[in-house]
Amino acid sequence: MMTSDEDLAKAAAGGDADAFATLLARHYDRMFRLAFRLTGRAEAAEDLTQDICAALPAKIAGFRAQAKFTTWLYRVVVNAAEDARRRQASRARAATGWGDVEQMRRADAAEATEAMNWLQQAMNSLPDELRETLALTLEDDMTHAQAANVLGVSEGTVSWRLSEVRKRLRAMKQEELANE
Repeated sequence: MMTSDEDLAKAAAGGDADAFATLLARHYDRMFRLAFRLTGRAEAAEDLTQDICAALPAKIAGFRAQAKFTTWLYRVVVNAAEDARRRQASRARAATGWGDVEQMRRADAAEATEAMNWLQQAMNSLPDELRETLALTLEDDMTHAQAANVLGVSEGTVSWRLSEVRKRLRAMKQEELANE
């Protein structure tokens, strides 16, 4: 019988390195996929996932098993992505007026190197809360209730956000087709 994630998390919080390693082995790819969908870039997702893994031994002590471990872990990833966005925005504001040409050059280089499929590009254009909701429900088959729990919103809000995503994606596709 396989040990549950919740039992492994409790053991890891108590200092069991093997339990922690087992949790990482089970969930690293899932954390990376979500980080990729939230950041839109493999390099950023890898950095974010590594940062989460480095902070996880301290954070896991806060896991109270009030929800599934995966729900708690998704919230950790979403929070880390939001924190990274805020740090990046703060750095950009601090650089305003200083090195604007360099900032523009870096932005142009980043855009030129990002060769993503249409869905990833469309996701990147969505507001953060819509992208986060879509990222959670898209590939990992989370239910609306599970995504609502991770995001700290109602299930109805998740349903509305997904409806809004579909509407915006249709509009983006129609605009692309009209411009061809």
